Amino acid sequence: MFQKKNKVEDIVYAIQAGNEEQLNHFLRQYEPFILKITSKVCRRFITKQDDEFSVALHAFHESIQSYSYKKGSSFLSFASLVVKRRIIDYIREESKHRFLALDEGIDEIDNSKTDYSSYETYCKSIDNLNRKEEIKHYSQLLRQFGLSFSELVNVSPKHIDTRNQLYKIVHTFILQEEMVAYLFKKKKLPIKQMEEMTTVSRKTLEKHRKYIIALSIVFLNDFPYLQSFLKRGNS
Repeated sequence: MFQKKNKVEDIVYAIQAGNEEQLNHFLRQYEPFILKITSKVCRRFITKQDDEFSVALHAFHESIQSYSYKKGSSFLSFASLVVKRRIIDYIREESKHRFLALDEGIDEIDNSKTDYSSYETYCKSIDNLNRKEEIKHYSQLLRQFGLSFSELVNVSPKHIDTRNQLYKIVHTFILQEEMVAYLFKKKKLPIKQMEEMTTVSRKTLEKHRKYIIALSIVFLNDFPYLQSFLKRGNS
């Protein structure tokens, strides 16, 4: 049986503090969890003898080392995203090698272009899968604050100057550990402290509360697609 949710994070923090014995036990205990995720992504039954399992196990270990309460999610939810992402990257890289090997054996230019086009199409499908997983995880985090992914368009400031101003506030805010801890514990912004930290009025912070929370969650997590999208929108 897996550890209860409220105990898992304590174990992870103990491992981060250097408890190697607990690390080995934890990895063995969660092998079924890792296998289940890997099989789902690969769409076939995966065993511990498969290369994909080794990749997933390494990703799970990576998630142990990099997990923080600042992520806003449970450890297992965070680990699931990391494992899925690393498996998808592995599949993509392996497919690239196969396409290149096939391409080297083809003399006709037209066929080679066709194969390259197929590979590009495949890469797009992998990117779409990665993006889908990212949005799914992000939506789960937003729900903790009573927000939804679909309403972000409505809460996003219309003027780019306002967006840029809030963007800077968020990047200052996420560096303040006590404020971030308050955000995830109370599920609301520490408006008073933020007002003191910036030159922005309480009224402005209150008005854009949802957008600030949504933006903070993005930049506190490893969400490359969402971060890239937001940066383009603020350039």
